[in-house]
Amino acid sequence: MQGKDIRIRAADGAQFDCHLIVPEGAQKAPAMVLASAIHGVDADLKAIAAEFAAKGYLAAAPDLFSRSVPGPLPHDDPRARPRGQPRLEKIRESEQDFIAVREALRAEPAWNGRAALIGFCYGGPYAILGPKRLGYEAGISCHGTQMLDFLPELEGMDKPLCLLWGDEDVMAPPPVLEAYRAAAARMKNLELHVFPGAKHGYTMPGSVNAYDPKLRQFSLERALALLAKLR
Repeated sequence: MQGKDIRIRAADGAQFDCHLIVPEGAQKAPAMVLASAIHGVDADLKAIAAEFAAKGYLAAAPDLFSRSVPGPLPHDDPRARPRGQPRLEKIRESEQDFIAVREALRAEPAWNGRAALIGFCYGGPYAILGPKRLGYEAGISCHGTQMLDFLPELEGMDKPLCLLWGDEDVMAPPPVLEAYRAAAARMKNLELHVFPGAKHGYTMPGSVNAYDPKLRQFSLERALALLAKLR
């Protein structure tokens, strides 16, 4: 099963790249749209997309940085962090791109019209924004960053959310985890997992000091469980 790179026109008229995998011979199925870390659509993210496709789901990973430094960057590339700044502004800029990805999926006969959004690190907030107002049916965040700024977006949210962090994640200090624990306690649709000893970037082999294959598998299984409900 091979992915392909397509071009999608954004709301502002610009085009951006998107890595798309459609399972061969698949019956109609939901899609998983992946919001990347600041490293972009690299080998780690494509491998995760391929895992969703291997389970019979469409997988799409847009390049969130096509307006600055497009393409994937190594984890130690100094150009990675600046291209996501100012972070809140950049995240807002790309909201319409995720609507455009949904529209592009309409061209795929295998798509059943429903989609979840999974975000990693920088892409974590889209797990909330996607279901809140971008047309997605569910959201998953793995070691998301800047998440405290998006806590108010949970107000009135009734779609399924799954948020996962390590308790040694430097990008999710105790106030972040405490705030989301409180939210999970009052929201039946919010599933929260905090892993003891896990660090930032635990799902990504490229994050060599944090990668944890068992936690990665657990996180993807939780994402697959949400996808299964969208069939």
